Amino acid sequence: SQSSLSKSIIPSYSKAYKLNWSEVERNQKDFGTLHELFIRKLKQGTRPIQEGEHVVCSPVDAVYEESGTIAADASITVKGKDYSIEEMLGDHDVLQKYIGGTYVLLYLSPSHYHRIHAPITGEVVRRWSLGKNSYPVNHMGMKYGKAPLSKNYRLVTELKHAMGSIAVVKVGAMFVNSIEITNESSHLIKGEEFSYFSFGSTIVLLFEKNTFKLNASLIPHSEVKYGEALGEIKVNQIL
Repeated sequence: SQSSLSKSIIPSYSKAYKLNWSEVERNQKDFGTLHELFIRKLKQGTRPIQEGEHVVCSPVDAVYEESGTIAADASITVKGKDYSIEEMLGDHDVLQKYIGGTYVLLYLSPSHYHRIHAPITGEVVRRWSLGKNSYPVNHMGMKYGKAPLSKNYRLVTELKHAMGSIAVVKVGAMFVNSIEITNESSHLIKGEEFSYFSFGSTIVLLFEKNTFKLNASLIPHSEVKYGEALGEIKVNQIL
């Protein structure tokens, strides 16, 4: 997709995925490669950021797949398959704070806008990467693949906010391990871009126990835009 030859594919790709060019910062003819299109920027103001200090926004344009509780054995079940959060994070000590907490799964297809934004304002506690190879993270890959959420290349950013911590786990897609950090700041403001995927992929958000309430209007397998509310941080949590 980084070859100049891929430029010829852009019109058919755009048509197949019904890209909305009215919200893209550049014109279609200005993209030299398919890769440039994958990491396109949007016009300023295209995605309003839901206000409110305790509101958690979607960090990406994606399909909201599902959410649930992180079990006592540190596993989550996605499409009938168990995934180890400990393996996903690769850190036993960090894991402890998320036991009994909430996970939110967001899937990006190749058609989605691929830049990643801060879900809430907070301090970056740590960034780390794990894994090497990547398997598909689409519906078939999640159901039949080799545990892509905990095996694929992934880059984790942990944010500390007023009420606790959020782990933003960025999972690489099939054969594409390129998750680029675009903002190395130690303090991120909600809605601020800080990285991007080079292809479709998945975001897993992890919240500490009793610190997050999911937006009741979210419907599994429905589209969400970055900046839209996923839920709220609980102010009077019981730890």
